[in-house]
Amino acid sequence: MLVTLGLLTSFFSFLYVVAPSIRKFFAGGVCRTNVQLPGKVVVITGANTGIGKETARELASRGARVYIACRDVLKGESAASEIRVDTKNSQVLVRKLDLSDTKSIRAFAEAFLAEEKQLHILINNAGVMMCPYSKTADGFETHLGVNHLGHFLLTYLLLERLKVSAPARVVNVSSVVHHIGKIHFHDLQSEKRYSRGFAYCHSKLANILFTRELAKRLQGTGVTTYAVHPGVVRSELVRHSSLLCLLWRLFSPFVKTAREGAQTSLHCALAEGLEPLSGKYFSDCKRTWVSPRARNNKTAERLWNVSCELLGIRWQ
Repeated sequence: MLVTLGLLTSFFSFLYVVAPSIRKFFAGGVCRTNVQLPGKVVVITGANTGIGKETARELASRGARVYIACRDVLKGESAASEIRVDTKNSQVLVRKLDLSDTKSIRAFAEAFLAEEKQLHILINNAGVMMCPYSKTADGFETHLGVNHLGHFLLTYLLLERLKVSAPARVVNVSSVVHHIGKIHFHDLQSEKRYSRGFAYCHSKLANILFTRELAKRLQGTGVTTYAVHPGVVRSELVRHSSLLCLLWRLFSPFVKTAREGAQTSLHCALAEGLEPLSGKYFSDCKRTWVSPRARNNKTAERLWNVSCELLGIRWQ
């Protein structure tokens, strides 16, 4: 018993000593561009908290007019107020957007298009993770409906405004867990078999396939698109999993802060010279490898067509 206690004490003492080095290693890449954004318009979904909030803060500090598009407007207003004070930028606005309801998505887009003549950066950041089985207002499995279809529809509705504002960018927040995702076309709504962990992975693969196909269809328009893995980040995304919440606390030296997690989104939104890499996947502010399934052009095209059918839109 004494030996065990001694070993545990030594282990935690060692962790305490090396923690600063561990944190620095796991912090990952940093967006180093000095690009300023006066006169530019940005929409960020889910920017009332976590990575999205820190992304909004940085873009506002560079002078952009930033729209925080979120479901919880009160929390959004709180975040916006904090960012306005922090950045001295009064142009941080909050608008209602519920990605689990296509009526809300269409209402947001209609109001935004009536309000703004330009859109330079769209960051599809919001997401859900590890939810118990449920369906959106339109009958889509929640991970698929929010993480993929909701952003698919939002991008479709805002795309013409992005084109007239070119050069413009679309950033889709995905995850490294796309490597274990798979698109089950025979059971997209997970009605036959459901795992809340795998459902999240499947939706993150869909994000990358969407980015890949979108880039192909946007060639020559001046609008480019990128998928990003933010890293393992301390955020509210894991709130549906008690186990993950516990692990995040135990291994906090290895987990990124929200500010660190925002860096790759910022890099893909701002860095000069990324246009030839449209459709690619980034992690720690550099292009990185994707799974074979994420490189399958036929799957990407089929998912695009199926998504259009589910949403009742025609997007050539």
